Amino acid sequence: MTPTPTVPRWLPLAAVATTLVLWASAFVAIRHLGDDFSPGALSLGRLLVGAVALAAVALPQGRPSPTRPQWVRLVSIGLLWFALYNLTLNAGELLVDAGTASMLVQVAPVLIALLAALFLGERFTTGLGLGLALAFGGVALISVSTSSAGDGGDVTGVLLVLVSAVAYAVSVVLQKPLMGTLSAVHVTWIACTVGAVACLPFAGRLVADLREAPASSIWWLVFLGVFPTAIAFTTYAFALRHMSASSLGVTTYLVPPITVALGLVFLGEAPPTMAYAGGALALLGVAVARRRPRPRTPTPGEPAPVGSRG
Repeated sequence: MTPTPTVPRWLPLAAVATTLVLWASAFVAIRHLGDDFSPGALSLGRLLVGAVALAAVALPQGRPSPTRPQWVRLVSIGLLWFALYNLTLNAGELLVDAGTASMLVQVAPVLIALLAALFLGERFTTGLGLGLALAFGGVALISVSTSSAGDGGDVTGVLLVLVSAVAYAVSVVLQKPLMGTLSAVHVTWIACTVGAVACLPFAGRLVADLREAPASSIWWLVFLGVFPTAIAFTTYAFALRHMSASSLGVTTYLVPPITVALGLVFLGEAPPTMAYAGGALALLGVAVARRRPRPRTPTPGEPAPVGSRG
């Protein structure tokens, strides 16, 4: 689906570029803030800022009225995608660099395809099985590279980031049925607010960390809540309205290289050399898993298949 005539062609592309840069910058900001904020305090601070910023966008569009089953999904997404995802990613980035973390999170599309096959009735194809094997082969290579580069504790960081990828994948599958009746902004705002409430037990630690943190780190925390959380999700939703989901999904492959570049510039760090090979293998697995086979062309005289899809 191409952009509608009323929208300049460059605008959805600009929205995609904004989303990718902001999501990549989140990995770098989390890594930078690891010295000043605990994982729980960082999660709560980011989600509080994000919930307020998203409310400013969502409420003028009207008050959503989810049904009871939809509330169950929304609360589950808030607990998984916002609370658990942030907690495990923040903790994982204390042990692995930002570029490695971004490569590990990119296995989520393969997990999404697997969960969709198991719970949404989508086909489990040979490509999906091969992509799953390639992706986790890449994860294993990243794990080996990080453990050989450090003291072995980095493997824990890899596992924590993988938990965040699983939370992300499950949440996308839970969110899919909601998008037919609720707007993306409302879903994101409600889920972010649920995540913030779930992280309230870390309020005392957040207050203590804010007292000790330098002003620059506090501004980085605000940046995380406003830009990668509120603005990036909004620009992503805008792009999704004017581009096909498959075309937009492929662009997320650019997040790891952007993260590596930002990490080099702002943090002076990069993943271990072998992790690049693991990341490439994982991304290849994602590409293979998401590839839809072309329908077979019938031979002359053979009726075309009815209802087939890749």
